[in-house]
Amino acid sequence: MPNTLIQPYLFFGGRCQEALDFYRTALGAEIDMVLLHKDSPEPPPPGLLQPGFENKVMHASFRIAGNTLMASDGCGETTPFSGFALSLSVATPAEAERAFAALADGGDVRMPLTPTFWSPCFGMLTDRFGIGWMVNVPGD
Repeated sequence: MPNTLIQPYLFFGGRCQEALDFYRTALGAEIDMVLLHKDSPEPPPPGLLQPGFENKVMHASFRIAGNTLMASDGCGETTPFSGFALSLSVATPAEAERAFAALADGGDVRMPLTPTFWSPCFGMLTDRFGIGWMVNVPGD
């Protein structure tokens, strides 16, 4: 399957723009595009959107350190995140500490940054949007 990509697509249940702003500040995310439901070239089928979601994000694309992620508010349903985590590998413990602290703001630290047998600095957290993160400095 040449030229095949797997890219995370995250649904934020009404908080997508807030999440994009957070990742821009916390991780330097670059927002490539945002399309609101009301700006779609085709209207949604009747009854698909929760009331008020016409002003929410239908689709967004953003990059963190050159890695593309996509996101949406969905159609109004809540979307609990489980069964996965995003892994952020950085070059130094100082970078790990900065990224970890930024992502942990308003979130829940599951494992503080600590040396492990595979990394001089590794930790796990869930951010304020329910996304699991593993922050890692690759070992030598």
